[in-house]
Amino acid sequence: MLFRTIWLGLLLITSYASIAHATPAQQLIDAQLEAHPNKSGIYVLDKGEEALLARAWLADHAQKTIEVQYFIWSTDNIGILASEALLRAAERGVQVRVIVDDLLVDAPDKSLLALAKHPNIEIRIYNPQHSVGTPFHKRLLNMAVNFRGFNQRMHDKTFIVDGKLAITGGRNMAAEYFDYNQQYNFRDRDALLLGAVVQNMEESFNQFWASPLSAPVEELYDGLGIIQKHVSVKDAEIQKIYANLHAYAENPENFSPENRKAILETPQAFLKLAEQIVWTNIEFISDTPGKNKQKFLLGGGGKTTEKLAQLVENAQQQIVIQSPYLVMSDAAKKLFKKAIQRGVKVRINTNSLASTDNIQAFSGYRNQRDVLTKMGVEIFEYKPDPQVKQHLLREALAANEKPPVFAIHAKTMVVDGETVYIGTFNFDPRSQNLNTEVGVIVRDTALASLVQNAIETDMHPENSWNAAEDKPDQFASSAKRKRVIFYQLTPIKPLL
Repeated sequence: MLFRTIWLGLLLITSYASIAHATPAQQLIDAQLEAHPNKSGIYVLDKGEEALLARAWLADHAQKTIEVQYFIWSTDNIGILASEALLRAAERGVQVRVIVDDLLVDAPDKSLLALAKHPNIEIRIYNPQHSVGTPFHKRLLNMAVNFRGFNQRMHDKTFIVDGKLAITGGRNMAAEYFDYNQQYNFRDRDALLLGAVVQNMEESFNQFWASPLSAPVEELYDGLGIIQKHVSVKDAEIQKIYANLHAYAENPENFSPENRKAILETPQAFLKLAEQIVWTNIEFISDTPGKNKQKFLLGGGGKTTEKLAQLVENAQQQIVIQSPYLVMSDAAKKLFKKAIQRGVKVRINTNSLASTDNIQAFSGYRNQRDVLTKMGVEIFEYKPDPQVKQHLLREALAANEKPPVFAIHAKTMVVDGETVYIGTFNFDPRSQNLNTEVGVIVRDTALASLVQNAIETDMHPENSWNAAEDKPDQFASSAKRKRVIFYQLTPIKPLL
Protein backbone atom coordinates (compact mmCIF):
# COMPACT_ATOMS: atom_id res chain seq x y z
CA MET A 1 0.00 0.00 0.00
CA LEU A 2 2.89 2.34 0.83
CA PHE A 3 4.34 2.34 -2.68
CA ARG A 4 0.93 2.22 -4.37
CA THR A 5 -0.02 5.66 -3.06
CA ILE A 6 3.27 7.52 -2.75
CA TRP A 7 3.18 9.23 -6.14
CA LEU A 8 -0.22 10.75 -5.54
CA GLY A 9 1.23 12.13 -2.35
CA LEU A 10 4.17 13.50 -4.25
CA LEU A 11 1.88 15.47 -6.50
CA LEU A 12 0.00 16.91 -3.53
CA ILE A 13 3.20 18.10 -1.89
CA THR A 14 4.41 19.53 -5.21
CA SER A 15 1.24 21.61 -5.29
CA TYR A 16 2.29 23.20 -2.00
CA ALA A 17 5.87 23.63 -3.16
CA SER A 18 4.80 25.39 -6.35
CA ILE A 19 3.30 28.27 -4.39
CA ALA A 20 6.68 29.14 -2.98
CA HIS A 21 8.93 28.31 -5.92
CA ALA A 22 6.96 28.73 -9.16
CA THR A 23 8.12 32.26 -10.02
CA PRO A 24 11.92 31.72 -9.63
CA ALA A 25 11.70 28.44 -11.50
CA GLN A 26 9.74 29.94 -14.37
CA GLN A 27 12.16 32.85 -14.52
CA LEU A 28 15.05 30.38 -14.71
CA ILE A 29 13.43 28.52 -17.60
CA ASP A 30 12.75 31.74 -19.52
CA ALA A 31 16.30 32.92 -18.90
CA GLN A 32 17.69 29.63 -20.23
CA LEU A 33 15.56 29.91 -23.37
CA GLU A 34 16.56 33.53 -23.97
CA ALA A 35 20.23 32.65 -23.54
CA HIS A 36 20.03 29.91 -26.21
CA PRO A 37 17.91 31.34 -29.08
CA ASN A 38 16.97 28.83 -31.80
CA LYS A 39 18.64 26.07 -29.80
CA SER A 40 17.23 23.14 -27.87
CA GLY A 41 18.20 21.85 -24.47
CA ILE A 42 18.27 18.21 -23.38
CA TYR A 43 18.77 16.38 -20.10
CA VAL A 44 18.64 12.57 -20.00
CA LEU A 45 16.33 11.04 -17.40
CA ASP A 46 17.85 7.61 -16.71
CA LYS A 47 16.28 6.90 -13.32
CA GLY A 48 12.59 6.18 -12.92
CA GLU A 49 12.22 8.29 -9.81
CA GLU A 50 13.76 11.42 -11.36
CA ALA A 51 11.58 10.93 -14.45
CA LEU A 52 8.55 10.81 -12.18
CA LEU A 53 9.57 13.90 -10.23
CA ALA A 54 10.16 15.78 -13.49
CA ARG A 55 6.64 15.01 -14.71
CA ALA A 56 5.11 15.92 -11.36
CA TRP A 57 7.02 19.19 -11.24
CA LEU A 58 6.09 20.11 -14.82
CA ALA A 59 2.40 19.32 -14.33
CA ASP A 60 2.26 21.44 -11.21
CA HIS A 61 4.08 24.40 -12.76
CA ALA A 62 2.15 24.53 -16.04
CA GLN A 63 0.64 27.97 -16.58
CA LYS A 64 -1.26 27.69 -19.88
CA THR A 65 -1.24 24.27 -21.54
CA ILE A 66 -0.44 20.60 -21.01
CA GLU A 67 -0.47 18.26 -24.01
CA VAL A 68 -0.01 14.55 -23.39
CA GLN A 69 0.32 11.46 -25.62
CA TYR A 70 0.72 7.94 -24.24
CA PHE A 71 0.45 4.35 -25.44
CA ILE A 72 -0.37 2.95 -21.98
CA TRP A 73 -2.22 4.78 -19.21
CA SER A 74 -2.87 2.33 -16.38
CA THR A 75 -5.28 2.61 -13.49
CA ASP A 76 -2.58 1.70 -10.99
CA ASN A 77 -1.36 4.35 -8.56
CA ILE A 78 0.76 6.13 -11.16
CA GLY A 79 -2.06 6.39 -13.68
CA ILE A 80 -4.61 7.52 -11.10
CA LEU A 81 -2.26 10.08 -9.62
CA ALA A 82 -1.28 11.42 -13.00
CA SER A 83 -4.96 11.88 -13.81
CA GLU A 84 -5.46 13.76 -10.56
CA ALA A 85 -2.48 16.00 -11.34
CA LEU A 86 -3.98 16.93 -14.70
CA LEU A 87 -7.34 17.57 -13.06
CA ARG A 88 -5.71 19.94 -10.55
CA ALA A 89 -3.98 21.76 -13.39
CA ALA A 90 -7.28 22.12 -15.25
CA GLU A 91 -8.98 23.45 -12.14
CA ARG A 92 -6.49 26.29 -11.93
CA GLY A 93 -7.15 27.21 -15.58
CA VAL A 94 -4.60 25.19 -17.54
CA GLN A 95 -5.91 23.84 -20.85
CA VAL A 96 -5.25 20.09 -20.87
CA ARG A 97 -5.36 17.88 -23.98
CA VAL A 98 -4.73 14.14 -23.83
CA ILE A 99 -4.41 11.49 -26.56
CA VAL A 100 -4.24 7.86 -25.45
CA ASP A 101 -4.05 4.78 -27.63
CA ASP A 102 -7.15 2.61 -27.33
CA LEU A 103 -5.45 -0.78 -26.96
CA LEU A 104 -4.45 -0.66 -23.29
CA VAL A 105 -6.84 1.89 -21.78
CA ASP A 106 -8.30 0.34 -18.65
CA ALA A 107 -9.88 3.39 -16.99
CA PRO A 108 -13.46 3.02 -15.71
CA ASP A 109 -15.83 4.37 -18.37
CA LYS A 110 -17.53 6.90 -16.10
CA SER A 111 -14.25 8.22 -14.69
CA LEU A 112 -12.82 8.69 -18.18
CA LEU A 113 -15.96 10.45 -19.34
CA ALA A 114 -16.11 12.62 -16.21
CA LEU A 115 -12.57 13.88 -16.78
CA ALA A 116 -13.32 14.57 -20.45
CA LYS A 117 -16.33 16.66 -19.42
CA HIS A 118 -14.22 19.11 -17.42
CA PRO A 119 -14.33 22.45 -19.31
CA ASN A 120 -10.52 22.62 -19.41
CA ILE A 121 -9.84 18.96 -20.30
CA GLU A 122 -10.19 17.28 -23.68
CA ILE A 123 -9.43 13.58 -24.15
CA ARG A 124 -9.17 11.76 -27.46
CA ILE A 125 -8.69 8.04 -28.04
CA TYR A 126 -6.47 6.94 -30.90
CA ASN A 127 -7.84 4.27 -33.24
CA PRO A 128 -10.72 3.15 -30.97
CA GLN A 129 -11.31 -0.42 -32.09
CA HIS A 130 -10.50 -2.31 -28.88
CA SER A 131 -11.62 -0.72 -25.65
CA VAL A 132 -13.26 2.69 -25.24
CA GLY A 133 -16.89 2.53 -26.29
CA THR A 134 -16.34 -0.81 -28.05
CA PRO A 135 -18.41 -3.85 -27.03
CA PHE A 136 -16.72 -7.26 -27.23
CA HIS A 137 -18.59 -8.39 -30.36
CA LYS A 138 -17.63 -5.16 -32.17
CA ARG A 139 -13.99 -5.74 -31.20
CA LEU A 140 -14.07 -9.18 -32.85
CA LEU A 141 -15.67 -7.71 -35.96
CA ASN A 142 -13.04 -4.96 -36.17
CA MET A 143 -10.26 -7.54 -36.03
CA ALA A 144 -11.90 -9.65 -38.73
CA VAL A 145 -12.65 -6.92 -41.28
CA ASN A 146 -9.73 -4.53 -40.67
CA PHE A 147 -6.83 -6.61 -39.41
CA ARG A 148 -4.12 -4.09 -40.23
CA GLY A 149 -6.07 -1.15 -38.84
CA PHE A 150 -6.87 -3.16 -35.73
CA ASN A 151 -3.14 -3.73 -35.14
CA GLN A 152 -1.97 -0.21 -36.02
CA ARG A 153 -1.31 1.60 -32.73
CA MET A 154 -0.01 4.96 -31.49
CA HIS A 155 3.15 4.15 -29.53
CA ASP A 156 4.06 7.84 -29.05
CA LYS A 157 4.95 9.15 -25.59
CA THR A 158 5.13 12.92 -25.23
CA PHE A 159 4.43 15.32 -22.36
CA ILE A 160 4.46 19.02 -23.36
CA VAL A 161 4.02 21.99 -21.00
CA ASP A 162 3.38 25.60 -22.09
CA GLY A 163 5.15 24.98 -25.39
CA LYS A 164 8.45 25.40 -23.50
CA LEU A 165 9.33 22.11 -21.85
CA ALA A 166 8.64 18.51 -22.81
CA ILE A 167 9.51 14.89 -22.10
CA THR A 168 9.71 12.02 -24.56
CA GLY A 169 11.19 8.56 -24.35
CA GLY A 170 10.26 5.04 -23.41
CA ARG A 171 8.13 5.49 -20.31
CA ASN A 172 4.37 4.89 -20.29
CA MET A 173 2.09 6.10 -17.51
CA ALA A 174 2.23 3.07 -15.21
CA ALA A 175 4.01 2.12 -11.99
CA GLU A 176 6.56 -0.26 -13.51
CA TYR A 177 8.09 2.53 -15.63
CA PHE A 178 8.98 4.63 -12.58
CA ASP A 179 10.27 1.94 -10.17
CA TYR A 180 7.06 1.76 -8.12
CA ASN A 181 6.08 -1.82 -8.91
CA GLN A 182 6.86 -4.43 -6.27
CA GLN A 183 7.33 -7.34 -8.69
CA TYR A 184 8.59 -6.00 -12.03
CA ASN A 185 10.22 -2.72 -13.10
CA PHE A 186 11.79 -1.37 -16.26
CA ARG A 187 15.20 0.10 -16.94
CA ASP A 188 14.06 2.98 -19.14
CA ARG A 189 15.23 6.29 -20.56
CA ASP A 190 13.54 9.65 -21.25
CA ALA A 191 14.73 13.03 -22.49
CA LEU A 192 13.72 16.29 -20.80
CA LEU A 193 13.65 18.94 -23.54
CA LEU A 194 13.52 22.74 -23.72
CA GLY A 195 13.47 25.27 -26.52
CA ALA A 196 13.00 25.03 -30.28
CA VAL A 197 12.47 21.25 -30.43
CA VAL A 198 9.34 21.56 -28.28
CA GLN A 199 7.61 23.44 -31.09
CA ASN A 200 8.20 20.48 -33.41
CA MET A 201 6.72 18.17 -30.78
CA GLU A 202 3.63 20.37 -30.57
CA GLU A 203 3.24 20.25 -34.34
CA SER A 204 3.27 16.45 -34.22
CA PHE A 205 0.78 16.43 -31.34
CA ASN A 206 -1.56 18.73 -33.23
CA GLN A 207 -1.38 16.49 -36.28
CA PHE A 208 -2.55 13.54 -34.20
CA TRP A 209 -5.17 15.69 -32.46
CA ALA A 210 -6.68 16.70 -35.80
CA SER A 211 -6.55 13.19 -37.27
CA PRO A 212 -9.81 11.30 -37.85
CA LEU A 213 -8.14 8.40 -36.03
CA SER A 214 -8.32 10.40 -32.77
CA ALA A 215 -11.89 10.35 -31.46
CA PRO A 216 -13.27 12.47 -28.59
CA VAL A 217 -14.23 10.36 -25.60
CA GLU A 218 -17.73 11.84 -25.47
CA GLU A 219 -18.50 10.64 -29.00
CA LEU A 220 -17.32 7.10 -28.23
CA TYR A 221 -19.78 6.79 -25.35
CA ASP A 222 -22.72 8.36 -27.16
CA GLY A 223 -23.81 5.22 -29.03
CA LEU A 224 -27.03 3.24 -29.08
CA GLY A 225 -25.62 0.22 -27.28
CA ILE A 226 -25.46 -2.07 -30.32
CA ILE A 227 -22.21 -1.05 -31.98
CA GLN A 228 -21.11 1.33 -29.20
CA LYS A 229 -21.32 1.42 -25.45
CA HIS A 230 -23.68 4.05 -24.16
CA VAL A 231 -22.24 5.72 -21.06
CA SER A 232 -23.39 8.90 -19.36
CA VAL A 233 -22.54 10.73 -16.13
CA LYS A 234 -24.64 13.31 -14.36
CA ASP A 235 -23.19 16.45 -12.80
CA ALA A 236 -23.40 15.01 -9.29
CA GLU A 237 -21.49 11.88 -10.39
CA ILE A 238 -18.84 14.02 -12.06
CA GLN A 239 -18.27 16.06 -8.93
CA LYS A 240 -18.10 12.90 -6.83
CA ILE A 241 -15.45 11.40 -9.14
CA TYR A 242 -13.40 14.62 -8.92
CA ALA A 243 -13.78 14.70 -5.13
CA ASN A 244 -12.70 11.06 -4.81
CA LEU A 245 -9.59 11.71 -6.88
CA HIS A 246 -8.66 14.70 -4.73
CA ALA A 247 -9.39 12.86 -1.50
CA TYR A 248 -7.12 10.03 -2.57
CA ALA A 249 -4.40 12.54 -3.38
CA GLU A 250 -4.79 14.43 -0.15
CA ASN A 251 -4.46 11.40 2.12
CA PRO A 252 -1.06 11.87 3.84
CA GLU A 253 -0.93 8.46 5.57
CA ASN A 254 1.35 6.82 3.04
CA PHE A 255 3.80 9.63 2.29
CA SER A 256 7.35 8.65 3.21
CA PRO A 257 9.68 11.31 4.67
CA GLU A 258 12.16 10.61 1.85
CA ASN A 259 9.64 11.39 -0.86
CA ARG A 260 8.35 14.47 0.96
CA LYS A 261 11.91 15.75 1.02
CA ALA A 262 12.52 14.91 -2.65
CA ILE A 263 9.47 16.80 -3.87
CA LEU A 264 10.12 19.81 -1.65
CA GLU A 265 13.65 19.98 -3.04
CA THR A 266 12.57 19.64 -6.68
CA PRO A 267 12.84 23.39 -7.46
CA GLN A 268 16.38 23.46 -6.07
CA ALA A 269 17.18 20.30 -8.03
CA PHE A 270 16.02 22.03 -11.20
CA LEU A 271 18.47 24.86 -10.56
CA LYS A 272 21.32 22.32 -10.43
CA LEU A 273 19.92 20.44 -13.42
CA ALA A 274 20.05 23.60 -15.54
CA GLU A 275 23.85 23.48 -15.33
CA GLN A 276 23.83 19.97 -16.88
CA ILE A 277 21.50 20.69 -19.80
CA VAL A 278 23.16 20.25 -23.20
CA TRP A 279 22.18 23.02 -25.66
CA THR A 280 22.45 22.08 -29.31
CA ASN A 281 20.40 21.38 -32.43
CA ILE A 282 17.91 18.60 -31.72
CA GLU A 283 15.76 16.87 -34.33
CA PHE A 284 12.37 15.52 -33.27
CA ILE A 285 11.25 12.64 -35.47
CA SER A 286 7.72 11.29 -35.65
CA ASP A 287 5.39 9.25 -37.80
CA THR A 288 2.12 10.48 -39.25
CA PRO A 289 -1.19 9.14 -37.91
CA GLY A 290 -1.76 5.71 -39.44
CA LYS A 291 2.02 5.19 -39.85
CA ASN A 292 1.94 4.76 -43.65
CA LYS A 293 -0.46 4.43 -46.58
CA GLN A 294 -0.86 0.65 -46.36
CA LYS A 295 -4.49 -0.42 -46.02
CA PHE A 296 -4.28 -4.19 -45.87
CA LEU A 297 -0.67 -5.42 -45.69
CA LEU A 298 1.48 -5.20 -42.55
CA GLY A 299 4.54 -3.53 -44.11
CA GLY A 300 5.11 0.00 -45.33
CA GLY A 301 7.71 1.53 -43.04
CA GLY A 302 7.43 5.09 -41.77
CA LYS A 303 9.27 8.36 -41.21
CA THR A 304 10.97 7.24 -38.00
CA THR A 305 12.05 4.00 -39.70
CA GLU A 306 13.63 5.99 -42.53
CA LYS A 307 15.46 8.37 -40.17
CA LEU A 308 16.91 5.57 -38.05
CA ALA A 309 17.88 3.57 -41.12
CA GLN A 310 19.81 6.62 -42.35
CA LEU A 311 21.76 6.71 -39.10
CA VAL A 312 22.75 3.07 -39.59
CA GLU A 313 23.63 3.65 -43.25
CA ASN A 314 25.87 6.59 -42.34
CA ALA A 315 27.66 4.85 -39.44
CA GLN A 316 31.41 4.52 -39.93
CA GLN A 317 32.78 3.04 -36.73
CA GLN A 318 30.25 1.75 -34.21
CA ILE A 319 26.57 1.40 -33.37
CA VAL A 320 25.40 0.80 -29.80
CA ILE A 321 21.73 -0.06 -29.27
CA GLN A 322 19.52 -0.69 -26.26
CA SER A 323 16.07 -2.10 -27.00
CA PRO A 324 13.67 -4.34 -25.03
CA TYR A 325 12.83 -6.33 -28.16
CA LEU A 326 15.11 -7.32 -31.02
CA VAL A 327 13.34 -8.80 -34.05
CA MET A 328 14.99 -7.70 -37.27
CA SER A 329 13.09 -7.69 -40.56
CA ASP A 330 14.90 -8.92 -43.65
CA ALA A 331 15.51 -5.29 -44.63
CA ALA A 332 16.96 -4.50 -41.21
CA LYS A 333 19.26 -7.53 -41.32
CA LYS A 334 20.58 -6.43 -44.71
CA LEU A 335 21.13 -2.92 -43.36
CA PHE A 336 23.18 -4.10 -40.40
CA LYS A 337 25.03 -6.72 -42.44
CA LYS A 338 26.24 -4.00 -44.80
CA ALA A 339 27.32 -1.88 -41.85
CA ILE A 340 29.34 -4.74 -40.38
CA GLN A 341 30.92 -5.51 -43.77
CA ARG A 342 32.23 -1.95 -44.00
CA GLY A 343 33.83 -2.29 -40.58
CA VAL A 344 31.15 -0.94 -38.23
CA LYS A 345 31.06 -2.61 -34.82
CA VAL A 346 27.46 -3.34 -33.78
CA ARG A 347 26.58 -4.05 -30.14
CA ILE A 348 23.03 -4.50 -28.86
CA ASN A 349 21.69 -4.77 -25.31
CA THR A 350 18.28 -6.45 -25.11
CA ASN A 351 16.25 -8.55 -22.68
CA SER A 352 16.99 -12.16 -21.87
CA LEU A 353 14.27 -14.78 -21.64
CA ALA A 354 14.66 -14.54 -17.87
CA SER A 355 13.98 -10.79 -17.80
CA THR A 356 11.53 -10.19 -20.66
CA ASP A 357 7.83 -9.52 -20.14
CA ASN A 358 7.03 -10.29 -23.79
CA ILE A 359 7.45 -13.97 -24.66
CA GLN A 360 6.01 -13.47 -28.14
CA ALA A 361 8.58 -10.83 -29.05
CA PHE A 362 11.37 -12.92 -27.57
CA SER A 363 10.31 -15.85 -29.76
CA GLY A 364 10.97 -13.73 -32.84
CA TYR A 365 14.40 -12.80 -31.51
CA ARG A 366 15.19 -16.40 -30.56
CA ASN A 367 14.43 -17.54 -34.12
CA GLN A 368 17.17 -15.27 -35.46
CA ARG A 369 19.62 -14.95 -32.57
CA ASP A 370 22.17 -17.36 -34.06
CA VAL A 371 21.92 -15.66 -37.46
CA LEU A 372 22.59 -12.25 -35.92
CA THR A 373 25.56 -13.37 -33.82
CA LYS A 374 27.12 -15.23 -36.78
CA MET A 375 26.61 -12.09 -38.85
CA GLY A 376 28.82 -10.27 -36.36
CA VAL A 377 26.30 -8.52 -34.10
CA GLU A 378 27.42 -8.60 -30.47
CA ILE A 379 24.33 -9.16 -28.31
CA PHE A 380 24.13 -8.82 -24.54
CA GLU A 381 20.99 -10.09 -22.79
CA TYR A 382 19.92 -8.31 -19.61
CA LYS A 383 19.80 -10.23 -16.37
CA PRO A 384 16.60 -10.07 -14.28
CA ASP A 385 18.64 -9.04 -11.24
CA PRO A 386 21.53 -6.95 -12.63
CA GLN A 387 24.02 -5.38 -10.28
CA VAL A 388 23.33 -1.95 -11.77
CA LYS A 389 19.82 -2.20 -10.38
CA GLN A 390 21.20 -1.07 -7.02
CA HIS A 391 22.11 2.24 -8.62
CA LEU A 392 19.06 2.73 -10.84
CA LEU A 393 16.20 1.51 -8.64
CA ARG A 394 14.73 3.49 -5.80
CA GLU A 395 16.52 2.71 -2.56
CA ALA A 396 13.40 1.27 -0.94
CA LEU A 397 12.92 -1.30 -3.70
CA ALA A 398 16.59 -2.13 -4.22
CA ALA A 399 16.91 -3.03 -0.54
CA ASN A 400 13.94 -5.41 -0.50
CA GLU A 401 14.57 -8.98 0.62
CA LYS A 402 13.04 -10.14 -2.67
CA PRO A 403 13.80 -7.31 -5.12
CA PRO A 404 11.60 -7.00 -8.21
CA VAL A 405 12.66 -8.24 -11.63
CA PHE A 406 14.39 -5.52 -13.62
CA ALA A 407 14.10 -5.47 -17.42
CA ILE A 408 15.09 -3.20 -20.30
CA HIS A 409 12.49 -0.88 -21.79
CA ALA A 410 14.81 1.91 -23.03
CA LYS A 411 14.88 2.52 -26.78
CA THR A 412 18.20 4.15 -27.59
CA MET A 413 20.88 4.15 -30.29
CA VAL A 414 24.32 5.79 -30.29
CA VAL A 415 26.20 6.07 -33.60
CA ASP A 416 29.96 6.71 -33.90
CA GLY A 417 30.10 8.18 -30.41
CA GLU A 418 28.52 11.43 -31.58
CA THR A 419 24.85 10.90 -32.48
CA VAL A 420 22.15 9.77 -30.05
CA TYR A 421 18.57 8.63 -30.60
CA ILE A 422 16.25 8.47 -27.56
CA GLY A 423 12.62 7.63 -28.15
CA THR A 424 9.92 4.99 -28.45
CA PHE A 425 11.15 2.88 -31.38
CA ASN A 426 11.69 -0.80 -30.61
CA PHE A 427 13.93 -2.66 -33.05
CA ASP A 428 11.16 -4.89 -34.35
CA PRO A 429 8.69 -5.10 -37.29
CA ARG A 430 5.87 -3.53 -35.29
CA SER A 431 7.80 -0.29 -34.72
CA GLN A 432 9.15 -0.45 -38.27
CA ASN A 433 5.79 -0.83 -40.02
CA LEU A 434 2.74 -0.65 -37.75
CA ASN A 435 3.07 1.58 -34.69
CA THR A 436 3.60 5.31 -34.85
CA GLU A 437 6.82 6.25 -33.05
CA VAL A 438 8.63 9.39 -31.91
CA GLY A 439 12.03 10.38 -30.57
CA VAL A 440 14.87 12.86 -30.69
CA ILE A 441 18.14 12.70 -32.60
CA VAL A 442 20.96 14.68 -30.97
CA ARG A 443 24.40 15.21 -32.43
CA ASP A 444 26.65 15.96 -29.48
CA THR A 445 29.73 13.99 -28.47
CA ALA A 446 29.44 14.71 -24.74
CA LEU A 447 25.83 13.53 -24.61
CA ALA A 448 26.63 10.54 -26.82
CA SER A 449 29.43 9.54 -24.48
CA LEU A 450 27.15 9.84 -21.45
CA VAL A 451 24.42 7.66 -22.95
CA GLN A 452 26.82 5.13 -24.47
CA ASN A 453 28.59 4.70 -21.13
CA ALA A 454 25.24 3.95 -19.51
CA ILE A 455 24.40 1.30 -22.10
CA GLU A 456 27.88 -0.22 -21.92
CA THR A 457 27.51 -0.46 -18.14
CA ASP A 458 24.30 -2.42 -18.70
CA MET A 459 26.30 -4.75 -20.99
CA HIS A 460 28.89 -5.61 -18.33
CA PRO A 461 28.99 -9.28 -17.19
CA GLU A 462 27.43 -8.44 -13.83
CA ASN A 463 24.42 -6.99 -15.66
CA SER A 464 24.04 -8.96 -18.91
CA TRP A 465 24.86 -12.33 -20.42
CA ASN A 466 26.78 -12.63 -23.68
CA ALA A 467 24.24 -14.18 -26.06
CA ALA A 468 26.90 -16.01 -28.08
CA GLU A 469 28.77 -17.51 -25.15
CA ASP A 470 26.66 -17.79 -21.99
CA LYS A 471 23.53 -19.66 -23.22
CA PRO A 472 21.26 -17.24 -21.31
CA ASP A 473 18.04 -19.20 -21.86
CA GLN A 474 19.15 -21.75 -19.26
CA PHE A 475 18.56 -19.15 -16.54
CA ALA A 476 14.86 -18.75 -17.38
CA SER A 477 12.13 -20.89 -15.85
CA SER A 478 11.11 -24.09 -17.62
CA ALA A 479 7.62 -22.61 -18.13
CA LYS A 480 9.08 -19.65 -20.04
CA ARG A 481 11.27 -21.94 -22.13
CA LYS A 482 8.27 -24.06 -23.12
CA ARG A 483 6.12 -21.05 -23.97
CA VAL A 484 8.76 -19.44 -26.16
CA ILE A 485 9.19 -22.66 -28.15
CA PHE A 486 5.46 -22.67 -28.85
CA TYR A 487 5.49 -19.08 -30.13
CA GLN A 488 8.56 -19.76 -32.26
CA LEU A 489 6.42 -22.12 -34.33
CA THR A 490 3.71 -19.54 -35.04
CA PRO A 491 3.75 -17.09 -38.03
CA ILE A 492 3.54 -13.92 -35.93
CA LYS A 493 6.79 -12.16 -36.84
CA PRO A 494 5.14 -9.21 -38.72
CA LEU A 495 3.10 -8.41 -35.58
CA LEU A 496 6.03 -8.51 -33.15
